[in-house]
Amino acid sequence: MTYDFTTIMDRRGKDSIAVDYPPNGELTKEGFDQIPMWVADMNFSTVPTIQEAMIRRAQHGAFGYFRTSDEYYQSIIDWQRDRNGVEGLKPENIGYENGVLGGVNSAVSIFCSKGDKILLHSPTYVGFTAVLSNNGYDMVLSPLYRDEQGVWRMNFEDMEEKLRDQHIHTAIFCSPYNPVGRVWERWEIEKAMELFEKYQVFVISDEIWSDLTLGDHKHIPTQSVSEYAKMHTVAMYAPSKTFNLAGLIGSYHIVYNPWIHDRMLKESSLCHYNSMNVMSMHALVGAYGPEGRAWLDELKQVLTDNAEYAYNHIMEHYPGVTLMKPEGTYMLFLNCEGWCKAHNITIDELQKKGAEVGVMWQDGRKFHDPYGIRMNLASPHSRIAEAFDRLDKYVFTD
Repeated sequence: MTYDFTTIMDRRGKDSIAVDYPPNGELTKEGFDQIPMWVADMNFSTVPTIQEAMIRRAQHGAFGYFRTSDEYYQSIIDWQRDRNGVEGLKPENIGYENGVLGGVNSAVSIFCSKGDKILLHSPTYVGFTAVLSNNGYDMVLSPLYRDEQGVWRMNFEDMEEKLRDQHIHTAIFCSPYNPVGRVWERWEIEKAMELFEKYQVFVISDEIWSDLTLGDHKHIPTQSVSEYAKMHTVAMYAPSKTFNLAGLIGSYHIVYNPWIHDRMLKESSLCHYNSMNVMSMHALVGAYGPEGRAWLDELKQVLTDNAEYAYNHIMEHYPGVTLMKPEGTYMLFLNCEGWCKAHNITIDELQKKGAEVGVMWQDGRKFHDPYGIRMNLASPHSRIAEAFDRLDKYVFTD
């Protein structure tokens, strides 16, 4: 490979919550270092062109008020065309957001009144729960289910029943799906959008993971499946998951409906905090160039290999733990109910055993799964293998 995905980075003291503030970090026993496998950022250095673009801008020495550059918009247009097959995207369809969740909140505010019901699937990304709960909206969860092959699917009958009976007119759609790692097929998105059109539902589509599909899986932009989807969907994107830039802050929405676009800009402007950082702008331009594309292709192979290894290891060695082989994202979502009941331990006790030996995984109950654990696989393979070696010896034992 051209780029380095094997060096173990020392992130301690570098402002990283992943390594400096892990949940249950105080439980780790002496003799075990901590392997960050919880919060969704990566333990790899990003593509060098991002640093180069930021350094060039920093060397100028003046950081006054600025306007979004034409290069920024063109970088997004080119990226969406070449990576996602999006044609006809224009600068006026793109709007800046201080993070995807901030954009979700702005969109919900223009589609809903306080107390309105909003449809989501479950397991549910913890950020959605926080945004909706903190702002006075009522989540209605439509559980995903696993088919005969173990693949997570939408329950369209359950979705329709809830849309119809509870008079729901806004939905949050996650594609690819965090936390279970599903990359929806076109027919699935089309069928969901047919229901949303039937019941006149506005859609907020979180597509922050769109670049991180694994193997042969391909992301289908929600807005591309029908005219209704194009004109009734706010799609959220960011380079942050793809290039490990969460600390820079900088997401964007794509909206084709002029009314929604104008309302999004108005709503996000009300707090006077939704404004881009000049370094974030240059970082995106550095990310979305030719070298960023080459780096991403190598990263996806690394993540695919890690996911394949982790899935096979769990299936072979941890009876009672169920999961789907991830199709996208770098997160693994485990259901440990069978293991816990067979060994007469609680999910708390299981998670504690992992933390004691430095496997810093994430409590999946926050995602509405009472036996869930989420694991981050975006580390050098040697660290993933070490984590599972510890789980074998000290955690999943009879």
